Amino acid sequence: MPTLTAAQRREQERARYDAYLAQCPARELLDRISDKWVSLVLNALAGGPLRYSEVSRTVAGVSQKMLTRTLRSLERDGLVARTVTPAVPVRVDYALTGLGRSLLPVVAAAKDWAETHIEEVHAARRAYDG
Repeated sequence: MPTLTAAQRREQERARYDAYLAQCPARELLDRISDKWVSLVLNALAGGPLRYSEVSRTVAGVSQKMLTRTLRSLERDGLVARTVTPAVPVRVDYALTGLGRSLLPVVAAAKDWAETHIEEVHAARRAYDG
């Protein structure tokens, strides 16, 4: 087995994570962050911690089941932290972690792009369908 330099080892590691390859582990993360509810929840938490009901009001149209599933998956992936404060009733807050904040520019840019270009997309669809 040949000895590798540090640069060669880094390149080998980088090659392991090529999202164009079917077996790449990064694909599961791309699948997660491309989900509309994930993107909207992350954007909703950009301004700071929110309670479950506040997230639900901010992200209109998400069912309770889907919001719960989304928050749990984001917590599991280390993107969102869940803080329980003992009170009557119990207070539960959700906030972005450092990892979640590092993803925010990407999902915020996608949200902004969609809001800016939706009319052009609608026009293109009408032209295509017509």
